[in-house]
Amino acid sequence: MGSLIDIQSQIEKLQRQANDIKAKEFDKTVQEIVGKMRAFGISVKDLQVALSGRAKSSAKPVPKRKSASPAGKPQASVPPKYRGPNGETWSGRGLTPRWLAALVQEGQAKEAFLIAR
Repeated sequence: MGSLIDIQSQIEKLQRQANDIKAKEFDKTVQEIVGKMRAFGISVKDLQVALSGRAKSSAKPVPKRKSASPAGKPQASVPPKYRGPNGETWSGRGLTPRWLAALVQEGQAKEAFLIAR
């Protein structure tokens, strides 16, 4: 039987492996969902309505939605502000991604993943 330090080291290694697998599967799953949303013309608002339990008032197909930006103006992409140990990036906007939340929960500082500018 190994020492406590050996076992804790193994646990940390396995946790990192589990987080890597989750991150890879998470990204793949999100891409599949986005593809289906695009194919069926489903918006985030449609999902919010479905999650709130409110049924749609009509059974007719939902028309294609316009983009959030005005016509002719491209949306500006936001450069990444954080980079994870496996190359994951996050702009710092919106919900904290799972990879960063897991690392913070493990006791690492969010600021440790800031990209130097």
